Amino acid sequence: MTEARRAHWDQVYQSKAVTNVSWYEAHPETSLGLVRATGISFDDPIIDVGGGASLLVDELLAAGYRDVTVLDVSAEVLEKVRAHLQASAVAPKLICADVTAFQPERRYALWHDRAVFHFLVDPEDRARYVDVLRSALRLDGHVIIATFGPSGPQQCSGLPTMRYDAPALAGELGADFRLVHFELATHRTPWNAPQEFLHCWFERQS
Repeated sequence: MTEARRAHWDQVYQSKAVTNVSWYEAHPETSLGLVRATGISFDDPIIDVGGGASLLVDELLAAGYRDVTVLDVSAEVLEKVRAHLQASAVAPKLICADVTAFQPERRYALWHDRAVFHFLVDPEDRARYVDVLRSALRLDGHVIIATFGPSGPQQCSGLPTMRYDAPALAGELGADFRLVHFELATHRTPWNAPQEFLHCWFERQS
């Protein structure tokens, strides 16, 4: 499955600019606002899962966060990230891996995922994701996940997707993650189509 995912997303990013994928945001204000709300320090480690096409890394570095990792299954998109951030004073760490098979070498204060989890339609993949999340996150860490909401698309980029409300997403993570905040928002694609997103912030219970 990892190689199939990698091939799919490499093909997507070979054929499209990162500004022309449906989840592109010129200003990821909701994610950045939730990161700030957690109260983590500028030196705390952050990992952005599936963050290759996102400008959140740019926003985090510009805001003063100094320890940012971007993980993506597509080497193609990570090369684009490396190219556009080469002049940055603080370089993020880039990791090419399928999140369901990721083996973290450290623990993070904050895990951010916008538009990855809803592609995991196989329950075994979702269970592996949560196992990786637990091994990668500090016991007092924060999780910010954005998925398609209850009225969101059932397909994206040629793949089936899941849709969630806040209780359903909390149920996937388990009782050791406390839901702090959630909100539904309408995202507009580059071609102005509406997509309902659910943004959730969880705290891991120590």
